[in-house]
Amino acid sequence: MSLQSHLTASISSSSSQFLAPSNFNSSRSVSVSVPTKRLGTCRCVATPAEEKTTYKTKVSRNANIAKLQAGYLFPEVARRRNAHLAKYPDAKVISLGIGDTTEPIPEVITSAMSKRSYGLSTLEGYSGYGAEQGERPLRAAIASTFYKDLGIEEDDIFVSDGAKCDISRLQIVFGSDVTMAVQDPSYPAYVDSSVIMGQTGQYQKDVQKYANIEYMKCTPENGFFPDLSTVARTDIIFFCSPNNPTGAAATREQLTRLVRFAKDNGSIIVYDSAYAMYMSNDNPRSIFEIPGAKEVAIETASFSKYAGFTGVRLGWTVVPKQLLFSDGSPIAKDFNRIVCTCFNGASNISQAGGLACLSPEGFKAMQEVIGFYKQNTEIIMETFNSLGFKVYGGTNAPYVWVHFPGRSSWDVFAEILEKTHVVTTPGSGFGPGGEGFIRVSAFGHRENVLEACRRFKQLYK
Repeated sequence: MSLQSHLTASISSSSSQFLAPSNFNSSRSVSVSVPTKRLGTCRCVATPAEEKTTYKTKVSRNANIAKLQAGYLFPEVARRRNAHLAKYPDAKVISLGIGDTTEPIPEVITSAMSKRSYGLSTLEGYSGYGAEQGERPLRAAIASTFYKDLGIEEDDIFVSDGAKCDISRLQIVFGSDVTMAVQDPSYPAYVDSSVIMGQTGQYQKDVQKYANIEYMKCTPENGFFPDLSTVARTDIIFFCSPNNPTGAAATREQLTRLVRFAKDNGSIIVYDSAYAMYMSNDNPRSIFEIPGAKEVAIETASFSKYAGFTGVRLGWTVVPKQLLFSDGSPIAKDFNRIVCTCFNGASNISQAGGLACLSPEGFKAMQEVIGFYKQNTEIIMETFNSLGFKVYGGTNAPYVWVHFPGRSSWDVFAEILEKTHVVTTPGSGFGPGGEGFIRVSAFGHRENVLEACRRFKQLYK
């Protein structure tokens, strides 16, 4: 009998009891016949792997956030710095990019925070929630120190965790139906918060601008102050002086024109004075030095760059009682409502530090720290001037604005990082008007600033 037709196999039942009945009492070997089918070709068919599906909610993404281009500027600079460190792990990278303070907070200030912190461990010294608007003694000290004889009272002052945070809170007050203007170049938080709020149109790649934002061009040719005769009317005008990133400070006459422009158009100025204590000349340190400003302006400020509070977090915003919406309601009332809804008040330990900053000893210590950074600024300015570059800013701000005509800001940033291991900030990150410039920060240890300048000279000599 052929194998193809039938196969009889003799299999021992002792080894394959599962194939046939067996008698457990018998030791005999039993033969069984196992029929088989005709042999043929076996085809293996692969079953497709089951696709993994990611669970998704039914909630749509905020379309306004989707408009934002890439990441926020400074985290992007940090990302490129980290990538450079991974490429050159042994390099001594010096950061003169992100404007983060480097020098220790004066002891007269930290001792006050320490005392307040320790007090929280005692029954007499413990305190929980405080006033959302800030502690009265600090608000009064801010009013008397920075706004003496300017008609600003402590009730006009809202203490916060920093000017940047207050910019976004103000945007919530204004809502999505307002139009806004911004210096070009300028601190990116103004534009990005406007995009997130839905105040803008889409990003226009050809001009590197968002639709529905009025970009007020600030260049060396116009002294970094916009030609207001060419600026369209908007509801909100963001204005920073001394300016980040250019370091330019508006004169009294220029700010007088800005206030008049806002009044003529029924606009509100959001005036960022975060670097006012770096002013070296007689330019105004507050918008409220200008007559009529209390009717058209809000001012934000911060201890970050004065006392090294970039990590401690403490600032304030001034919203005068005289500032009204078109229906006559006070803007301060709405800002207070947002503050009470979105914020539980600045840390009581931070506020103790802020109050110490404004004591005679603390204020003197802050000025000494600022003086140190201003010396760094002079070193950086002298370096680039000696190399033949056009250099702006520096005199009234901790930033030096260096011109590289005809070149991409990001290319210059990459060149400096690759060849000198120094981090700067590309000017185009502050708006299209910053293309062709880099910002060099004076926030750094003296030995690092001197070493960075030595490397700049080696690269561009």
